[in-house]
This record gives sequence, C-alpha cells and structure tokens, in this order.
Amino acid sequence: MNVFGNHFKVSIFGESHGPWVGITIDGCPAGIPMAADTLLPLLQRRRAGAAGTTPRAEADEPVFASGLFNGHTTGAPLTVLFANSNTRSADYDALKNMPRPGHADFVLAQKFSGFNDYRGGGHSSGRLTVALVAAGAIAMQVLKGVTITATVTEAGGSADVATAVAKAVQEQDSIGGIVTCRVLGVPAGLGDPFFHSLESTIAHLVFSIPAIKGIEFGEGFHAARMTGSTHNDAIVGADGTTATNHAGGINGGISNGNEIYFRVAVKPTSSTPQMQHTLNVATGQVEEFAVKGRHDLCIALRVPPVVEAVTAIALADHWLMSGYDLR
Repeated sequence: MNVFGNHFKVSIFGESHGPWVGITIDGCPAGIPMAADTLLPLLQRRRAGAAGTTPRAEADEPVFASGLFNGHTTGAPLTVLFANSNTRSADYDALKNMPRPGHADFVLAQKFSGFNDYRGGGHSSGRLTVALVAAGAIAMQVLKGVTITATVTEAGGSADVATAVAKAVQEQDSIGGIVTCRVLGVPAGLGDPFFHSLESTIAHLVFSIPAIKGIEFGEGFHAARMTGSTHNDAIVGADGTTATNHAGGINGGISNGNEIYFRVAVKPTSSTPQMQHTLNVATGQVEEFAVKGRHDLCIALRVPPVVEAVTAIALADHWLMSGYDLR
C-alpha cells in the first residue's frame, strides 16, 4: 500500500510523531547531480508559517541515507529521511477513544485493529507529504525542460484567497480550496490508453495527498455541458498544437503536446477548532469533542508544491517507461 510506480518507483514510510518520515526511490537514473540544496526550494514552499497554517515548525532538512555518492545519484535505491523534532504527542491522547470526525482516525483503527499510531494521524498524516515533495524535487531533475506550476486559485469558495483565509482565522474554522496545476514542455505521446493513462497516473498520485477530494482535467465536469463541436480542440500544428485546450493537454490517456492543465479540490482540514460531536468508542456514546493540537485552518495553502511534486513523479515514471532521457 506504500509503493507506487513502474520505473520511477517510490516507497513512503514513517509516522507524523515517529522519529522519521521518508521515501525511497527505486529506478532513479544514475549520474544526476544531487544535494540537499536541490530539494530545498520545493520543500521550503511546503513549510508552515503563513496565516492559516499550523504553528508546528519542522526544519525539513533532507538526509540522504542511500543512493548518493560524490554528489550524484548512483542508480541504487535513493532514500531521503526527515526528522520529526517538533511533536506534541500529548495533544492526541484523547484520539485513542475519540476519533476526529472527517479524519482517518476511525477507519485506521478499524483496518489495523487498533494497533495504528494515532498521534497526529500516524502514517496518514499530511506530515508525510514532505517525503512526496522530496521525491518530486528529485523527479524534476529527470524532467529537464518541463515546467510544473501549481497555485491556490480559490479558498473558502472565494477567488480572494487572502480575505478568505483571514476570515477563517477570525472565525476559527477550517476552509477548503482549489489548486490549479499547469505543466509545460511535455511532448506528445507520453502515457498509455486505459490503465496507465497519463490522467489516471496523475490522479492516482494526487489522491495520495491527504485532503484531496476531486480532480478535473481541462474543462472537466463542464465538458459534460458542452457540445462536441465546441469541446473538440482543432489541431493547427504538426507538433500537435491545438487552437484551444479543452482537453487539458491529454487525449486518450496520452499527452498531445499542449499544456497539461488540471484542477484539484482540497477539503477543509478535519481538525477544526470548532466544537463537534463524535463517538467515544470506549463508552459507545456520542459526545462533544474539540480537537486539540496545532493544525492548518486552510491546508490548501500548502498543497501546491505537493501537487507539483506528485505530478513530477507521475511524469518521470511515464518518461522513463517511454525511454526518454532528458538529462
């Protein structure tokens, strides 16, 4: 359940309040220049600190445990570790018997017979996205010439993100958001029909990000309300360039050479400060419940670099499967 990919294969591990979280990449090509500084720009964008994000501050300094020698990847499995040094596990003592509404606490306990680490969400915590970002930053070194940009385009139902976040902070309730991602530089022909379509690979990885509830490529759901003559993108260039891009850069599961464009729906953080109700599994009674701890009021603010990272992982896997070499 923790491994993804065919040629650029990632395996994620660790828990929110354990000593480490990390990721191992098997299939990373040898000879790529690599250092901690290579990963830092993307990692720093994911960090908390802005209004509406958690006060938990981790250094997020990557430690290369294997697969790196003399400043280059060796071709062996590449493992990157991140220490957890700013945990407050006592905040989660009540969660053993009081699963948070909307969170994975209840289902994790059911799946693992109560042996799961419930502190901070354990292995299902957003904390592990730091490992996804590290893998994505490495994947981007494979994808020379490809540009991936994700931004928050809506929060709390408003395009005025800053005002929506300020309102959430004032009202002390969490809000969701929309993240838009655009990818330039992917040539036509990447991806496969059916089970390894480029859309399904990207979507699979996007849904590995905690709090993601939806994704749409190009016109997405709006395409259902269009006619074929208006939705179809007229091909105007030998390289596949189209006059419009309603398809979002992918046809039949394969890139068509145009900008890949998709939007992601991020739900409100489950751990809202508002008083709620949940089942006390020890007593069998529904009780009032207030979440303690340090949580993001708008997790969407920290999602863009994670979306960029998982998109890079998906593209790198397809790129290597297709035999391309961008180095």
